[in-house]
Amino acid sequence: MTDHSDIPPTRTLKPMDPPPPSSRPSVAMLQGDIDSGRTGDKNPMFDPSGAPLGTDDEAAGTPPTPFRVAVARYYETVERWTGSTWKHGAAHHKWDGLPVGFIGFIVAVGVILTVGISMVRALTPGA
Repeated sequence: MTDHSDIPPTRTLKPMDPPPPSSRPSVAMLQGDIDSGRTGDKNPMFDPSGAPLGTDDEAAGTPPTPFRVAVARYYETVERWTGSTWKHGAAHHKWDGLPVGFIGFIVAVGVILTVGISMVRALTPGA
């Protein structure tokens, strides 16, 4: 039997709890809000691809201040749900408008061709 003690345990299978409120929020707390599902962007699971959130700012020498992170947390969690400006995307409703638009386009082209052909036949003498 192989020993896998060197492989870190995965956290992707367990729902994440949201981070507690803080007077000095960090980017990790904002990532915790996203991973816990509080922002409505994704299912409440750990997302390893979201780990570098804020890394670019730190590498540029301008890490986000706690105030900026607090504002981002507020708008991502509270403001999004209380304001009426946030709308669910097509993916959240499992509906994609592209096939409906494509079928509508095909039907419109068919109607235009049918009407055009019938008008040409009506105007052509002896047809």
